[in-house]
Amino acid sequence: MYQCFVHVFNWLFLHFAPMTGCLNKVPSYLGNFMNRGKKARRKDRESLGSEDPKLYLEQAVLDRRVPDIDLKVLVEAPPGICHNEWLASHTIAFFDHINLIYGTISEFCTALDCPEMTGPGVRTYLWFDEKGKKTKVAAPQYIDYVMTFTQKTISDESIFPTKYANDFPSSFESIVRKILRLLFHVLAHIYHSHFREVVLLNMHPDLNCIFAHFILFNARYQLIEVRETETLQDLVVALKILDNCESDQTESMEIGSTVSTSNVTQASIDEPHRQSQTMLEVSATATSNIMFPDSSLSLSAFSSSNNQDVLSTQIGVGH
Repeated sequence: MYQCFVHVFNWLFLHFAPMTGCLNKVPSYLGNFMNRGKKARRKDRESLGSEDPKLYLEQAVLDRRVPDIDLKVLVEAPPGICHNEWLASHTIAFFDHINLIYGTISEFCTALDCPEMTGPGVRTYLWFDEKGKKTKVAAPQYIDYVMTFTQKTISDESIFPTKYANDFPSSFESIVRKILRLLFHVLAHIYHSHFREVVLLNMHPDLNCIFAHFILFNARYQLIEVRETETLQDLVVALKILDNCESDQTESMEIGSTVSTSNVTQASIDEPHRQSQTMLEVSATATSNIMFPDSSLSLSAFSSSNNQDVLSTQIGVGH
């Protein structure tokens, strides 16, 4: 079933994404931006170190996002959908889209220009082989390892089952975590080393859309550690990907605190009144039972019902 969701994500990506291709002329609104980053090749990046300008934070490219897609709706699993099915569908979609984006600029990612697999903030990624040994490899080789490993994994019926009788393995989520972590490394390298080529191909809206979807999905299901995603946290802030979620959580916490304090204060004020009211209800109940022994609705029941209605109304307003 998760393959159906993959097709939906691919259709949304292709339907809303702008037309892309090799540009013979840089758009006028990107003229100054491209001139500033034009000479920032490998030797310049090595000399600049951590002061390397982050071209992907320029306002000119931040404004060019793929609009009209509510990505927050896309990351929420529909009712009745298996959690692993939902993880599988997004993992395959992320792999397809990131692989497609990298394929368009792969000719610029060579062992000569990218001798190391680097990301923003002078971050260097090392490849771990099957024995757990760390190896420093060139970026194109590292990314080839990532794509080969991911393709092999998602094609494995015992890990990503497509037949009805087959189940997901118990270690499925840990496998998904590893795949998404490696794919994030690819995104980080594209933004850090090849964003100029992405802009020249007019694919920065597509890349920003994939990145926003990826970050929202991770924020919802907490699959990648913060120390991995912090390298592009400035882009998350610049694109305002998580602003609404964080403000909603903060507002919810503030409202909850206010309601809790109000309830405690109101309880301390109403306690003497509640005790006297209870005594009156006991007295009224006895009187009611004597005067109306056959009545199906006693005064105490009526009073209790009213109290429940008032309490329900207070709870509804508070939340």
